[in-house]
Amino acid sequence: MKPHAEIAEVWPRDGRVRLVGHIHGHPAEGEWRLLLTRRSHAEQRLGYPAQVKGDRFEGELSLDDLAAATDTAEAGIRAGTEVEEWDVHLTDGEVELRAGRRLDDIHGKKKIMVFPEQRVRGIGVRPYYTVKDNLSLECRTGAVT
Repeated sequence: MKPHAEIAEVWPRDGRVRLVGHIHGHPAEGEWRLLLTRRSHAEQRLGYPAQVKGDRFEGELSLDDLAAATDTAEAGIRAGTEVEEWDVHLTDGEVELRAGRRLDDIHGKKKIMVFPEQRVRGIGVRPYYTVKDNLSLECRTGAVT
């Protein structure tokens, strides 16, 4: 299996998302950061410190930062018509490990594991698992879903 950041816990609350997991298939030495990459504009990234002890990592990201970056980039999200997605990685500056949950034998998490949406600056943000069981964040305007 390809090296990745195996997610064990996702805690969306209080304008933040806290992530806890293990580094799988790669040495866990050095300084690590959570890295969010805007899918539609890969050059746009947000980074947050991650604490690593052994192969275990923990970090949290600010939804206010994410909403501001999503809202101000180009024209922002048009009311109810667009969804911006941000992919989650763990990086040591040399390697970027995709965050996901693959070691639990539960396939199709996109339809099974649904996280609550938080509203920040008029934008709804929620973590979700992709069809490949990777962790991403969805940002949208309009009504709470």
